[in-house]
Amino acid sequence: MTWLTPATHARLRAELAELLRTGAPGDDFAEVQYRQTRVRQLQDLLRDAVVGEDPPDDGVAEPGMVLTVRYDDDATTETFLLGLRDDAADLEACSPDSPLGLALTGARPGERRTYRVPSGGTVGVTLLAAAPYSRHRDVAAAP
Repeated sequence: MTWLTPATHARLRAELAELLRTGAPGDDFAEVQYRQTRVRQLQDLLRDAVVGEDPPDDGVAEPGMVLTVRYDDDATTETFLLGLRDDAADLEACSPDSPLGLALTGARPGERRTYRVPSGGTVGVTLLAAAPYSRHRDVAAAP
């Protein structure tokens, strides 16, 4: 399951429609392969997408939640959406399928999790808070 904002869902559907509409017999092999691969990716993503529906407001980290975390290696905190989006420029996103996203999914506030980074090291992270995306969006939009 992938959580998408409505704007991201619409953008991906438009991209898929464009890919299915375009293409000419004279396209080179690499372009045809790219287009076919991207069409399959988009179809898979859109087939199982949850669009704009908030998960329960129970503090558990899952797609569609805005997470605030603290990394072990420094005292700074980071807030991001666990999911895919492109209509909230003030908020970074973390894919639920990324190492960090996989580590945090299911965590409750105060829980420490670890994940491996591409260099092979292990990073520790503590979940400080998890709230539905709409709550974050509503607070960010308030005057």
